[in-house]
Amino acid sequence: MAGIGPVSQDWEPVVVRKKAPGAAAKKDEKAVNEARRAGGPIETIKKFNAGSNKAATSAAGLNTKKLDDETEVLSHERVSTDLKKNIMQARLDKKLTQAQLAQQINEKPQVIQEYESGKAIPNNQIIVKLERVLGVKLRGGKK
Repeated sequence: MAGIGPVSQDWEPVVVRKKAPGAAAKKDEKAVNEARRAGGPIETIKKFNAGSNKAATSAAGLNTKKLDDETEVLSHERVSTDLKKNIMQARLDKKLTQAQLAQQINEKPQVIQEYESGKAIPNNQIIVKLERVLGVKLRGGKK
């Protein structure tokens, strides 16, 4: 490198700056307070139903009137009195508890309890299982 002459570098300064604040940062409480102190313009807009859940419940008023005007009684079919008595009598004839009967038909004891109390919604598959285990025709006469 001897004899080439003075070596000079052509460096230009590079300035790294952050981006200008986005819309979300401008809505920040800190940014709003700074703008107030500086005397800058601040725009406030009252939005309809902002911060509430009224929009989700306002449509319910329309359906409520329809429900009030409804005259038909809508309810699920329940186990008949004859069926629940037949299940209970057949189970007692076999000397089984509700839990034992439930285990034999692979159902929860609560299912048998609901059928015998008349609260269950009839399911033909469960009734067929009960008929098979108890050896009795539950939806009619005896076998």
